[in-house]
Amino acid sequence: MTSTGSLSPAPGLRFLLDTADAAAWKTWLPLGCFFGVTTNPILLKAAGAPCNAQALAALVREALDLGAGEIHVQTWGRTRERYVEHGRALASLSPRVVVKAPATVEGMAAAAALRSEGVRITMTAVYSAAQALAASALGADYAAPYLGRMNDAGRDGFGAIATMAKAARAHGSCTRILVASLRDPGDIVRLAAEGLDTFTFGPKLAAGLFADEYAREAVEAFEAAAEGR
Repeated sequence: MTSTGSLSPAPGLRFLLDTADAAAWKTWLPLGCFFGVTTNPILLKAAGAPCNAQALAALVREALDLGAGEIHVQTWGRTRERYVEHGRALASLSPRVVVKAPATVEGMAAAAALRSEGVRITMTAVYSAAQALAASALGADYAAPYLGRMNDAGRDGFGAIATMAKAARAHGSCTRILVASLRDPGDIVRLAAEGLDTFTFGPKLAAGLFADEYAREAVEAFEAAAEGR
């Protein structure tokens, strides 16, 4: 099988599939437009997978076997020590594992310890540009703001995320702004027009990328012509 990890993603653009459902991975990863997958304990629960080392090791193997270039897996445990313990175990599963830690004091401290050991890091649960800047100062590989949840909380999610990207560009940050909690394909287009280039979203939104009635009508016309009708 050709591995997505052996291919280069589109320059400057990276899509990830936000689900722990291996059946969804089998559907969407072969399309070639997804660089990898992202997970968290809530997604694990939704997929019926326990949040423990054995289950996560099996999921990581399956994602990589299906061609994921990266799999972002969230550490857990409430304290810095437990975050580090679980994060270290996750990172040992594969060089393509990126450990997610929450953008809190405890999570940042754990991420700093893991970074010092060469672990790749995504700071998650980012709700403000200040948190994104802290992730950048740490040297995190990704900072993941939650667009939909920010808007639900009455904040200007689009404006805040555009500011994060602008600030990152202003000081040459290598931290990618990984936009999560997307609700509509239009959200991706709107933010991409603002210079954002990294997005994670679930199977429902993935299907929405291709849900265009005119495209379906065009395909039917092509097939009818090919069949001589």
